[in-house]
Amino acid sequence: LGLLECCARCLIGAPFASLVATGLCFFGVALFCGCGHEALTGTEQLIETYFSKNYQDYEYLIDVILTGVWHPFARPQRVCHARRGQRAGDCGRRVLARGARVLGERKGTAAAPSGSGWRGTMEGGQESRICTPRQFVGITYVLTIIWLLVFACSAVPVYIYFNTWTTCQSIANPSKTTASIGTLCADARMYGVLPWNAFPGKVCGSNLLSICKTSEFQMTFHLFIAAFVGAAATLVSLLTFMIAATYNFAVLKLMGRGTKF
Repeated sequence: LGLLECCARCLIGAPFASLVATGLCFFGVALFCGCGHEALTGTEQLIETYFSKNYQDYEYLIDVILTGVWHPFARPQRVCHARRGQRAGDCGRRVLARGARVLGERKGTAAAPSGSGWRGTMEGGQESRICTPRQFVGITYVLTIIWLLVFACSAVPVYIYFNTWTTCQSIANPSKTTASIGTLCADARMYGVLPWNAFPGKVCGSNLLSICKTSEFQMTFHLFIAAFVGAAATLVSLLTFMIAATYNFAVLKLMGRGTKF
C-alpha cells in the first residue's frame, strides 16, 4: 500500500500537459526542420529541371535553402552559444519541476512554498537565478509569436503546390473546365520564386500534367504538408506551455502572498 500511495502521489503531481507539450514541441520542430529542408531542396530541383535553365534565376532560392534553413541547424553554435542553451535547458527543467510542485501543493501532496516562490535553491543553499516563471512566460510568448509567423510562412508553399495540383487535375479532366488545356499553366514567377525575366518561368498543358505525375513533385508536395503540420504542432505546444506557465505564475504569486487557492 505504501508503494501504491507513493505512485499515486507522483501521478497526481505530474504535469501531464507540460510533458505532452514538451514531446509535441520536439516532434514538431524535428518534423518541420527535416521535411522543410528536403521540400525546399526538391523545389530547387523542380525549378532547375522544368522552369529555368539559368542558375542566376534561382540562385536566391538556393541561398535561402543553404544559408537560411540548413546552416542554422547544421551549425547551431553560430546561432546559440552553448551556455545560453544550457541556461535555457535549466530554465525549462526548473519551471517544469516547479509546475509539478505547484500542482502537488494544490492537491495537498506537498508543503506550501516559503517566500515568493520565484527562485528555487541550488545545492549548498545558493539561490538559483537561472530563470524565473516570469521570464519563462516572456520567453514562451516571444517564441509563440515567432512560430506563429513560421506557421503562416509554411502555409505559402502548401498553397502554391495545391494550386499547381488543382491545375493538373483540370488538365487531366478537360470536361470539368471550359478553358483550353494549353492555357492552364503553373507560373513560378507569379509567386515570387523566380524573377519575371526568367525563361520559360512557366509550364502549361500536358507538360505540366507530366510534372505533376512525377515522384519528385508528389514527394515535395507531401513534404511541405508535413512541414506545415510540424509547424502547427510546435505552435500548439508553445501555446500549451504559455497557458501552463501563466497559470503556474498566477498560482505561485497567490501562494507567495499567503492567499488560499
